Amino acid sequence: MEPTNLSRRTFIKSSAAATAAVAAPAVLTAKAAPTRSPNERLRIGFIGVGGRAQAHLDSAIAIQNETGRIEIAAVCDVFNRYREQSAEKVRRATKHKPEQTGDYRDILGDASIDAVCISTPDHWHAKQTLDAFKAGKHVYCEKPMTHSVQEAIDVYKAWKDSGLVMQVGVQSTSLPVWKDARKRICDGQLGKVLMYQTSYFRNSDMGQWRYYELAEDMTPKNIDWKMFLGTEFSLAPDMPFDRAKFAQWRCYWTFGAGMFTDLFVHRTTSMLAATGLRFPGRVVGAGGIYFEYDGRDVPDVATVAADFPEGVQGLVSSTMCCQETPMPQIIRGHNGSFVFGVGEGFDGYDFVAERPQATHDSKIKNERISVGKVANTSLDHFDNFCDAAIAGKPDQVNCSPELGATAMVIVKLGSESYRQGKVFHFDRETMTVKEGDGSWAKGWEQMSHEGASPKHVAGWQAGDTGSKLYPREYQKLAGPWINGVDPAGDSTAG
Repeated sequence: MEPTNLSRRTFIKSSAAATAAVAAPAVLTAKAAPTRSPNERLRIGFIGVGGRAQAHLDSAIAIQNETGRIEIAAVCDVFNRYREQSAEKVRRATKHKPEQTGDYRDILGDASIDAVCISTPDHWHAKQTLDAFKAGKHVYCEKPMTHSVQEAIDVYKAWKDSGLVMQVGVQSTSLPVWKDARKRICDGQLGKVLMYQTSYFRNSDMGQWRYYELAEDMTPKNIDWKMFLGTEFSLAPDMPFDRAKFAQWRCYWTFGAGMFTDLFVHRTTSMLAATGLRFPGRVVGAGGIYFEYDGRDVPDVATVAADFPEGVQGLVSSTMCCQETPMPQIIRGHNGSFVFGVGEGFDGYDFVAERPQATHDSKIKNERISVGKVANTSLDHFDNFCDAAIAGKPDQVNCSPELGATAMVIVKLGSESYRQGKVFHFDRETMTVKEGDGSWAKGWEQMSHEGASPKHVAGWQAGDTGSKLYPREYQKLAGPWINGVDPAGDSTAG
């Protein structure tokens, strides 16, 4: 079957400049996106329409039918069945059938298309996003934002230079709970923030991601395997066609990173949104394939610990082999903790107070905090992107590339730590990675010996609330005796 229903010649004629930009070397541009009138229609091309992309199509269809402010202009996929079924789905729902193509560059070359939704396998995310920026398109990119740490940094920098709107597809960041927690943290309700923990537990009788069905029509005749791999762009090595590699690609390091990038990135991003934390200083990962011996590469049990320069530790830990006993999501501080429970369907959360003997504040009490429930986070998240793109306001999205890059640095360094058996340090000033050494621990030890004040998350406005110790009188007796002299002033002792 013909791999595309679009004429590349037609696309190129419609925007020679855009096509030239797509073909140009991967360099950053500084072109600002033109601000669209709120009355204009945002035309969106969907790149990759299997799996998770169907939720985005559903959201776009709902918005198009309800408001008319957007239009699904084109769908692209390397699998002919996926793109044909998706185009027909849109036609039935909107009475307008989008164009179809098997090559995403056709969409980027069409000047009438304003934005793209990227839902391809992880190893394609960075290239397609960067190419979209060069073509002047706003971008909704499904999580994880990229496949590697360096790609995350490259996309983040390119986005800042582009003036374009980009939303990373972590739909839980559109929940009001995180903004509410963020304000309360900055106002000092938790006191000094010390740690977050989160998790994403699952179970299955067939192995994770094996529930993506393999079909007989998944063949090299119907799937552009060369484009799926991206070998000509150095995205993956050449290899024989394999239905499992195509449909269950999350099981293999070449294309994804299993729970690290499919699941951990969800929970980690939410914790970053709530705390205001960004790039970590130190990351370590652990785990293994302890149960799912089905030919996969990625572990079924894993943990990532990230330490931040603000003096906070983040922990995400899960198994893919048990689900009924997950770890609750918690942000811990000296005065108390926010307990969110598990999952994403929050209409509120709990503040659990620490005892007054430790906080020196008997007014701190347990509290149930109600924030309201979001019926469809996927729809709200996509709508948030459309609003920001139409308004031309990059800072209006709920999950920016800064958040996306930070989460990617954490989860990907965690997976690389697991694979390589190393600890990694990240320098947020130079945006570079190096192997760990003793400097992280020594820095905190030095602060302790100097009696420094605790560090706080960005946006902290509460002074020393919940950030003080109250030493006992006898602590004045501590200190080294130099030349037999009591540091407490008693020279006759000893």
